[in-house]
Amino acid sequence: MNTEKEIIDLVVARLQNLPSNKEISIGSSGEFTKDQLIEHVKKDDAIGKKMIAIEMDFLRSMKEGIFYEQYSTSNNS
Repeated sequence: MNTEKEIIDLVVARLQNLPSNKEISIGSSGEFTKDQLIEHVKKDDAIGKKMIAIEMDFLRSMKEGIFYEQYSTSNNS
């Protein structure tokens, strides 16, 4: 299995955990349901690539502790 396929599978798995009754706004591209986003990711089109980039940035930030540091700082105020 190649890395690109593994990343797509990871993003799809994360999207599958979203509530079905919510939509996600992707900037000026519009709002999308969970199922629509999964299809875009699987097709690897422009919206899918944007969603992959968003998810990977989020995961990298989690790894680096960026969100934790912001949370800790805001709760100590």
